[in-house]
Amino acid sequence: MLGFRFGVDCCVVVGLILLLQLTVSAELFFKPFNVSYDHRALIIDGKRRMLISAGIHYPRATTQMWPDIIAKAKEGGADVIQSYTFWNLHEPVRGQYNFEGRNDIVKFVKLVGSSGLYFHLRIGPYVCAEWNFGGFPVWLRDVPGIEFRTDNAPFKEEMQRYVKKMVDLMKQEMLFSWQGGPIIMLQQIENEYGNIEGSYGQKGKDYVKWAARIALGLGAGVPWVMCRQTDAPENIIDACNGFYCDGFRPNSYKKPALWTEDWNGWYTTWGGTVPHRPVEDNAFAVARFFQRGGSFHNYYMYFGGTNFGRTSGGPFYITSYDYDAPIDEYGLLSQPKWGHLKDLHAAIKLCEPALVAVDNSPQYIKLGPKQEAHIYSHSVRTEDLNSSQSGNEIACSAFLANIDEHKEATVTFRGRVYTLPPWSVSILPDCKNVAFNTAKVGAQISIKTIDFGLLYFSNMTKAGQLSLHKEVQYFSKSWMALKEPIGAWGENNFTMQGILEHLNVTKDTSDYLWYITRILISDEDIAFWEASEDSPTLIIDSIRDVAQIFINGQFAGSAIGRWVRVAQPVHLLSGYNELAILSETVGLQNYGAFLEKDGAGFRGQIKLTGLKNREIDLSKSLWTYQVGLKGEFMKIYDPNQQEFANWIDLSTDAIPSRFTWYKTYFDAPTGKDPVVLNLGSMGKGQAWINGHNIGRYWSLVAPKDGCQACDYRGAYNEKKCATNCGNLTQSWYHIPRSWLQASDNLLVIFEETGGNPLEISIKLHRTRTLCSQVSESQHPPLNIWSHPQGKISFRHTAPQMHLQCDNDYFISDIAFASYGTPHGSCQKFSRAHCHARNSLAVVSKACQGKNNCAIDVSNEAFGYDPCRGVVKTLAVEARCVASSNICVSQL
Repeated sequence: MLGFRFGVDCCVVVGLILLLQLTVSAELFFKPFNVSYDHRALIIDGKRRMLISAGIHYPRATTQMWPDIIAKAKEGGADVIQSYTFWNLHEPVRGQYNFEGRNDIVKFVKLVGSSGLYFHLRIGPYVCAEWNFGGFPVWLRDVPGIEFRTDNAPFKEEMQRYVKKMVDLMKQEMLFSWQGGPIIMLQQIENEYGNIEGSYGQKGKDYVKWAARIALGLGAGVPWVMCRQTDAPENIIDACNGFYCDGFRPNSYKKPALWTEDWNGWYTTWGGTVPHRPVEDNAFAVARFFQRGGSFHNYYMYFGGTNFGRTSGGPFYITSYDYDAPIDEYGLLSQPKWGHLKDLHAAIKLCEPALVAVDNSPQYIKLGPKQEAHIYSHSVRTEDLNSSQSGNEIACSAFLANIDEHKEATVTFRGRVYTLPPWSVSILPDCKNVAFNTAKVGAQISIKTIDFGLLYFSNMTKAGQLSLHKEVQYFSKSWMALKEPIGAWGENNFTMQGILEHLNVTKDTSDYLWYITRILISDEDIAFWEASEDSPTLIIDSIRDVAQIFINGQFAGSAIGRWVRVAQPVHLLSGYNELAILSETVGLQNYGAFLEKDGAGFRGQIKLTGLKNREIDLSKSLWTYQVGLKGEFMKIYDPNQQEFANWIDLSTDAIPSRFTWYKTYFDAPTGKDPVVLNLGSMGKGQAWINGHNIGRYWSLVAPKDGCQACDYRGAYNEKKCATNCGNLTQSWYHIPRSWLQASDNLLVIFEETGGNPLEISIKLHRTRTLCSQVSESQHPPLNIWSHPQGKISFRHTAPQMHLQCDNDYFISDIAFASYGTPHGSCQKFSRAHCHARNSLAVVSKACQGKNNCAIDVSNEAFGYDPCRGVVKTLAVEARCVASSNICVSQL
């Protein structure tokens, strides 16, 4: 055996070995199998399946993150991984393809297959996804005569070419199910087209039929899907997207009910609150979908990730695409969402034999005014495991729903009494015993922190506390600065008469476009303003997304919005004045009809008013156009280009300053915790780490109002349960570990509006605290269920509390433990009169020093009954710390 230096290095080696194993075995996992469907479900290798899918977009994470995210999705109960492909990533220039790094869709699909999961590939080519331009490459706008997403020959030619490219690539790599690969289904071939189809009239209807024909003609050999497309042709499955899809029915009896996007979170805009969807409601929606006949369900998103670079759409969508997903932006589990949904998936899988066997609608029973049951019952042929005898057995699964938003309900079902919390579903895999209730969360709560790195030593005191820690400073050098010119800066600018459309000039190679002209002001105008104590006003009929106005190199004002009018007072001098307007995009439009016409920059007239007896129509003037920033052109964010920029030491009296580049160097935090950059002290701009663009930043504050206490009960919408009121919409930005080296990491920032780089910090994102509350009346663990050869069995055991730290962390100490009737909530627990004296000792023995643990919630586990006749609860708060030797036991 090779000798490894234990600690962080050995963890890296083990991780590399696992990644290599996944890569090598990717094409060897599946034997070839066919996929079809009937009215009830997808049929995989001849068998109907109830499938749970996890939405994960490969370019919103680094390749190094992929294996861990896929593994966590599988552990959470996913059967399928779903992702779009992104046309503008893969074909940034017409005919030139990019499948490298985070764009390596083939590698991602193979990793999924090697994990034993299926893949749902959404080719698009239009994806929406809050992604820049909805996934369309901007060069597509320049194709002569093109109109997007309609019966338009130039568009159809380009669209068909890209879709064929992707299907042929998957065939070439042997990735379809009939080739032994994981891909079981393709989509779109359009995405939510039904929402905008009416805008195109008959040409829209003709386009849908054409899209279906070309998809089926590509010979992919797996089913195709169109979501939100009620007029999908007979041989294309139409599917549901939304917060709830239990009432959805496809447009033909021959098609199964698929839920391709369960919006278990929502996107965030700059200056807005952060949406949150309670897991109780999300679980309720999923359970109702399967209760009422659904068969394929996908979380949008299961892992949201990060809009690195300029990939976020909009306009005005933030860099983070966390989406309140079960796996957060950094790859850590979001608890209790991940754990509660994992328990839900396990319960649904126990019902699968009954769900797939029932051909028609389940039996429906009304249990009360707002309570109902759906029963899936069938006879199966079973063989006695201990003899040659055989016979028939009834397999039965049931869902009991209480759709009352306010009141708990007690119902009688098959002679038994069940208590149903409001807005909940109880799942009974054997039609008798409750395995799961959507409103009763038994999963742990994980409290994540963002803090400075701590250097931990693994030895402990007798009390179980760490004996030493200290803060680590990551910035190793002082800051330097470089001014960005206002207006034209290079030889590649040009001058034309009139106002040109922003994207026609930039081709989206940069967010920035300078519009520069000269205005002649007479002495009479100056005298007129002095006498009237008035000033001239620059009028712009319409702008999007941001316009910054400079007169003679001095900042005059700005405007923000989507096609908003600007009226900016300006100060002008006698003679020629230079007017420079910086037009900025903040993500191109990603949704709606006629995307090719949306554009950016200015619309209508630009004029100067308030002059003596006249106004100037600047729309007809000569304008000089300068694309991008000089710093962008010189690539001063690239570590290999530093010698070409005239950086100077930053003096404190030079900040805050507009249009300034800043740079510094820093050492990478030790360990493997996700790294975050705090840019809350800055204004607006972009940031690069070692040449990688981590995205746009913008320090806009969310409204103070609108974040009331969240009640999971009742129909959810994106404005319900908002969080983060009164705070910066986003202040933390993800730095992927794979982009860092041990020391001398280059951080470069372009700041537009003024900020203080000296207050920027680099910190770590991790789970420090775990909390859980489980009652002895809670539903028993789901691993007690089995269904060999169609037979469902049930064994009574005590409920269990499960606690788990992040990877490479262990439970260092138990801050609180009480078995009895404890009060309070996470981080605010307190003992009650009913309390088992040995609670702390029992929990500490079971958990301390371990990455994860399980404790039975029963009198037997604690040795006695602290208060007879009372339902007991175990409440625990634990702390997690890093272990530098955690790999030793794994080796």
